[in-house]
Amino acid sequence: MKRISTFFLFCGIITAKAQTIPQQLANAIQKMEQHPQFAHATISLYVVESNTNKIIYAHNEQTGLAPASTQKIFTSIAAYELLGKGYAYNTPVSFTGNINNGVLHGNLMLKGMGDPTLGSWRYPQTNREAIVALIKTYLARQNIRQIDGDIIISNGSFAYQPLPGGWIWDDIGNYYGAGSYGFNWNENQYDLLLQPGKKVGDVVAITGTNPAVANFTINNHLSTGKAGSGDHGYIYLAPYTNTGFVTGTVPAGVVQFTLSGALPNPALQAGNELKEYFIAHNMPITGNVQVVNSTDSTGPNIGYLTSPRLDSMMYFFLQKSINLYGEAFIKTMAAQQTGEGSTENGVKLLQNFWQARGIDAYALHMQDGCGLSPQNRVTTYAMVSAMQYARNKDWFNSFYAALPLYNGTKMKSGTIGGAKAFTGYQTAKNGTVYTFAFIINNYNDAAGSVVPQMFKVLDILK
Repeated sequence: MKRISTFFLFCGIITAKAQTIPQQLANAIQKMEQHPQFAHATISLYVVESNTNKIIYAHNEQTGLAPASTQKIFTSIAAYELLGKGYAYNTPVSFTGNINNGVLHGNLMLKGMGDPTLGSWRYPQTNREAIVALIKTYLARQNIRQIDGDIIISNGSFAYQPLPGGWIWDDIGNYYGAGSYGFNWNENQYDLLLQPGKKVGDVVAITGTNPAVANFTINNHLSTGKAGSGDHGYIYLAPYTNTGFVTGTVPAGVVQFTLSGALPNPALQAGNELKEYFIAHNMPITGNVQVVNSTDSTGPNIGYLTSPRLDSMMYFFLQKSINLYGEAFIKTMAAQQTGEGSTENGVKLLQNFWQARGIDAYALHMQDGCGLSPQNRVTTYAMVSAMQYARNKDWFNSFYAALPLYNGTKMKSGTIGGAKAFTGYQTAKNGTVYTFAFIINNYNDAAGSVVPQMFKVLDILK
């Protein structure tokens, strides 16, 4: 009897090992759906063999779900195609009036072209100090040592509305919810510097901002939370305004805590910093900072502020999931293709782009270019189709390199309230390459992270 039991147990092990990849995926998804954490969730997984496009596994692949930041792959692939991996933004520097004995009797003008890297700390050539120093160098080449006029910065290359429809109030005052303007600065971000109390419930003091933001009032409703409780603070500040509030908690036990917020007027911030730099470096300026929405420029261009190449920006867009970059990219594509750099035109352009490549427009119910809107709905079928499209392009190596590496897999992740997603490529031990998209919506996040369970499913492809 013992020998028979052992024999059947042994056979059972062999049978389990002999299961095909599709069978293993089906069993894994069935197990997930039976778990209490996913009792009210929708799970979608679509996997194809990359080289043949053969369907390996399909489950709810035509159901539109909130993709969170995995939506960025649609924007990035279209940008590679429509803008090119070598694309760079060029922001013109010009002036009006005339120069007399080193004095510019007129205005310094910067025409924003939507560059999301102006003032960014991610590149040596784009940080705030480098940009303002370069502008001063351009003026020095014209023998301008003083400005008897204003600094005028134009947002006109993009629509006045910096935010996509569907972004929520809880997000837009915080750094990841920064709008995309014709002139962006410091990734449209500032840090609110805080001093928490020593015990739970103590008032949190605001000690300043970095960089310093002029004409800026934040009403403080923060309190001190438990030590180690993390960041539970939210800034509420709308675009083009100078008064907002901050609420929530930050942890006790730290000398200084930082909340990163969204600049309400990046062009004004840049102009103020530029003026301060001029004065500090012996270039007097008599006028003020003006932010305009016109694209007109009547003076000669004396230089350009050039961004890194698109393939370099794409690395940070996908690796660090910078929402601002995605919103700038879709507005830039819209401006080039339609003449108006608006989110609405950019989203329509993306839907048309992918529809022409075989993806139904209703499979891409998009509100933005980055996935922050909770109203976005995308199918895993559409996502895999886009990822497959990219594989045959001459810029694919750049796109592949920009994808993050999680759990030994090259894939983009996405997280938003009640939604978790991954899409990417996996090479199995036998050399087979798979393209996949995996989205779960409406799971019980109070029960803990779903990521280990999703990784366990994706590990089958290894």
